[in-house]
Amino acid sequence: MGKKIIVITGSPRIKGNSNAMTEAFIKAAERKGHKVTRYDAANMTLGGCHACKRCYTTGKACIHDDDFNILAPCIEAADAVVFSMPVYWYSIPAQIKCVIDKFYAFMVAGRNVAGKQCALLGCCAEENESALQGVRRPVEMMADFLGWQLIGEVLVPGVEAVGDIQKTDALSRAEALADLF
Repeated sequence: MGKKIIVITGSPRIKGNSNAMTEAFIKAAERKGHKVTRYDAANMTLGGCHACKRCYTTGKACIHDDDFNILAPCIEAADAVVFSMPVYWYSIPAQIKCVIDKFYAFMVAGRNVAGKQCALLGCCAEENESALQGVRRPVEMMADFLGWQLIGEVLVPGVEAVGDIQKTDALSRAEALADLF
């Protein structure tokens, strides 16, 4: 039986390189029988966490009514979460960072989201792969804290212009990542 996989993207570039990896992963996962739902954080209304600690007190994940209230129940119901993002400035882009910061709601409200699998897709223009540590390490730490198993990653340096990803093996690696679920 397939798994319920949530893919959360952080790129506002529809034809961008990280979105090409996302599409490759989703198609491969669906071929394997997984139910995949994609959320493009760049197209959602998301605000940062206010640390008010009133999470779930109104029945919604966040008292500040934004699209995290759509994502939270989906994340809770999912078997796996895949994060896909470009690295613009050596870190997680703001579009997806708002989502990750609001995972605080799960902790504050005592929601048990442990036991999920997660994976990471990322790319950057910088040629040096160390530029991707700014996304790798926070995702590793978040997974550990939430009790999630980080089962794989595809991190690709040296892709900037639209289509550069086609010059690498990243799309086949993104497809192969679906085999791990």
